[in-house]
Amino acid sequence: MSRPVSYQEATARERLQQLFDAGSFEEFLPPSARVISPHLGQLNAPVAFDDGVAVGRASLNGQTVYTAAQEGGFMGGAVGEVHGAKLVGLLRRAVQDQASAVVLLVESGGVRLHEANAGLIAVSEVMRALLDARAAGVPVIVLVGGANGAFGGMGIVARCANVVIMSEEGRLAMSGPEVIETASGVEEFDARDRALVWRSTGGKHRYLMGDCHSIVADDIAAFRAAAAQAIAALAGQNAALSLSALEAEQQMLEQRIVQFGQLRDPVEIWSAMQIADAANIPMLDVESFIATASKRRMGA
Repeated sequence: MSRPVSYQEATARERLQQLFDAGSFEEFLPPSARVISPHLGQLNAPVAFDDGVAVGRASLNGQTVYTAAQEGGFMGGAVGEVHGAKLVGLLRRAVQDQASAVVLLVESGGVRLHEANAGLIAVSEVMRALLDARAAGVPVIVLVGGANGAFGGMGIVARCANVVIMSEEGRLAMSGPEVIETASGVEEFDARDRALVWRSTGGKHRYLMGDCHSIVADDIAAFRAAAAQAIAALAGQNAALSLSALEAEQQMLEQRIVQFGQLRDPVEIWSAMQIADAANIPMLDVESFIATASKRRMGA
């Protein structure tokens, strides 16, 4: 049996090389193209040859998919004008070529503050392009397992996808812990409490809350298998976001507020969901966690 390779510790390009069939990733804008941000140099900020995201196509078990991977090591994967344009271009090309699926390897703290409105507009354009892809029949699968998680605009982008696959180490939220603490005070959320941060935004809690569809171990092979399974399950189905799906999502969110709105810690929520030994959830491996909690999750 091959030794697990950590998804969290890998770079964006290592993930692309190991997640898909060997040697199959074809980058649309290779490093030699040096497509960099026009804004960062003006601020004497560092630039990256790919602006922190690689886009292209690859094969997964012999099936061609379109893919992008954000590099968390560059500005935390934050989205600027060029970074966002590359994601938009990928999604539009997937529609043009009627791709079987798009797989987005999301790792981002959100909008690149250095680029202000250009970054905000870029994220909104990515959302529109993703929903356009779904409307055109191209399903979108998002993988979240990097150290920077998926926050801000990219957290919203992730939840616009057909399927979200996370590891326990991945994190997903609209606002990052530091943002919440800055806006509402440490009494609302202590960003220094790392255990609380992972309980609140990590893969296990997001799985239980219905925000991600599948949870896997921190292993590239596990993400690969889950992505392939998701693509197979979506084949032949309507990928578009429907009104009924939006209404069901709204109903689930309203139910969450009614049931858990007064609770302050995820452990309290897990207990309210009647999960046995809720305080021990963070200590369980993925298989044990799924066996314990899958029937209790929202939407199960």
